Amino acid sequence: MYLKSTLSHSDAVSAVEMFEQGFTAKSVAMSLDLAGSPVQMLYQPWQLRGLGALVTRDRKQYDFEIKLEIVRRHVRGESGRALAEEYGLPSPNTVATWTGIYRREGEDGLLPKRRGRPPTDHRDSPPKSEIETLRSENDRLSAEVAYLGKLRALRSPERR
Repeated sequence: MYLKSTLSHSDAVSAVEMFEQGFTAKSVAMSLDLAGSPVQMLYQPWQLRGLGALVTRDRKQYDFEIKLEIVRRHVRGESGRALAEEYGLPSPNTVATWTGIYRREGEDGLLPKRRGRPPTDHRDSPPKSEIETLRSENDRLSAEVAYLGKLRALRSPERR
């Protein structure tokens, strides 16, 4: 089951039992008085994995070569559902997403991307001259003196 699903576990079990009896996602949502979207989001994995759709799956990362092979087969005409079943993907939408990236960005779009904030590179900035270094230290010390002076004024007994 999807991690962000709004269905409770008991609702999901009831929905899967009704899927097994041949009900569609829309009819299950109506009979259980649930929103249609979460039921539909459960219906697709159920079609691929059956009762395994109720088991929470870890997010798996796929190698570039596997993604490229899947996308090339999809572009040649194989169905996303068949490829998702064969490779154990969570959804046929995964294949469609990878194919869209491949069409927009080419093979390089399927390469793993670095996540998070990029590291700062201090090598790019030119070294400061001695005068600039002294000026920045002077500014810092002036600010510190001003802060301590105001702190002393606030603590003085005349102020109270």
